[in-house]
Amino acid sequence: MKKLRLFIISIIFLMITQISSQAAFWHKDSDLGNAIQKEEYPDSRDVEPKKESDNSLLIQGSVENTVDISLEECMKFALGNNPRIQAAMQDVFASDARIRQAWAAYFPQFGWQTGYTKIKQLQLSDALGRNLTFNYWVLGQISASQMLYDFGVTQNQVTIRKLDSQGYKITLTGTVNDVLCEVKKSYYYLQYAIEAKKVAEDMVAKYAAFYDQAKAFYKVGTKPKVDVTIAEVNLSNAKLNLIQAENAVDIAMAKLNNTMGLPYSNKYKVTETLRYEPCDITLDSAIKTAQTSRPEFQLAEVKVEEAKQNVKLVKKSYFPQLTIEGQYQIGGSHPTSNYGYNYGGYLNFPTINGMLIKNEIKEAQALYSREQSNAINTKNNIYYEIQESYYSLTEKKNKIPVAFLGLKQAKENYELSYGRYKVGVGNPIELKDAQVQYQNAMLTYYQTMYDYNAAKATLEKSIGKNIANGEVELKDGCSKKKIRKNS
Repeated sequence: MKKLRLFIISIIFLMITQISSQAAFWHKDSDLGNAIQKEEYPDSRDVEPKKESDNSLLIQGSVENTVDISLEECMKFALGNNPRIQAAMQDVFASDARIRQAWAAYFPQFGWQTGYTKIKQLQLSDALGRNLTFNYWVLGQISASQMLYDFGVTQNQVTIRKLDSQGYKITLTGTVNDVLCEVKKSYYYLQYAIEAKKVAEDMVAKYAAFYDQAKAFYKVGTKPKVDVTIAEVNLSNAKLNLIQAENAVDIAMAKLNNTMGLPYSNKYKVTETLRYEPCDITLDSAIKTAQTSRPEFQLAEVKVEEAKQNVKLVKKSYFPQLTIEGQYQIGGSHPTSNYGYNYGGYLNFPTINGMLIKNEIKEAQALYSREQSNAINTKNNIYYEIQESYYSLTEKKNKIPVAFLGLKQAKENYELSYGRYKVGVGNPIELKDAQVQYQNAMLTYYQTMYDYNAAKATLEKSIGKNIANGEVELKDGCSKKKIRKNS
């Protein structure tokens, strides 16, 4: 028993000694475990991403001065530089030249020929028993011919070429509409990316404030170290999100530049922000506008008429052609030994293959019926596209006030949570959840604004007209007519 008591006393003595030494150590460095190590927890402002002084959006490698740019200027750049529009314009020029090619059948044709031929007549040489060799010179042979009438064949060909040219012009209009729609969507998405970047910057600032507050609480001993760790992780994630948001802005700008046809554009900054512009056009008005303005609607009718003219042309395969022709020749056995001429009028009938022409007519009639069906299908698709665009715009429009209310509520919740944490009664999990909800609410709001503007651009493309101040702008000569819509 005595030995057991001694052993227990020794253990107690060692424990007291250990506690004393630790107390002395803690007294020597009373901040150990409470002090924030600068290398481990640097100040949030020291590691924040550096911001450019003018807040401009830069194209890498550019050395030009920053310029402002708006949506209207982007559309002008696209009209002058987008290669799709340029290619469609060349199709129009080429189709216009094909009209003149068709008219060329009514213009005279001239020819010039010169040459030398040596002929040995086999049959005469055999009959006479001696070789008969002739030299035949053509110093010059001028020929001219003029088609007088072909019973409407050329006229049909010209009509078809004119309809083809009209189709290319309508296609150019459709290409312009498509490109401008893409420019609008790209521009709106760039605006959204910029707003998302601002949200990421705001979140970095808020998480930095959370981080600094957690350090202050921990330093005075009112909060555990886990609060600092949580705040540090949140701040790091926020900075990663900011890097991604900055990269998204660069990608959105590159997409806009490519849509405009200026992939190597100099640096510029966007002067406008995402905003709501009313659009109160009715569905009936949108459909009526598309019937006169939508390029695909007009193109379908042009293709039907072109197929109809092709049927008429094929039916004229039996018709002859009235032509006058003349020739003048100098030549003979010597280059200038003789001359000759001929002239006259001809009614040239084509080589008739009744089986071939009959089936060509059937084919043309079938193609005409096909284009009629395609026109109906195109109009049905346009009608559906307008409905889809209109209802989508209505949906996006109705989402805006809901998203704004959610943003307001999330902001109030964040302010309350941060206020609770700042006075020491909140916890980091609650504050983080409030910050995440606030961030998501801001992004949702800007996403809703982008969706609305993109849906509006799609509806404008669907009806073939721009919508300004809730009205459709129609051009009539030099004046503008506006069709007012019911709210």
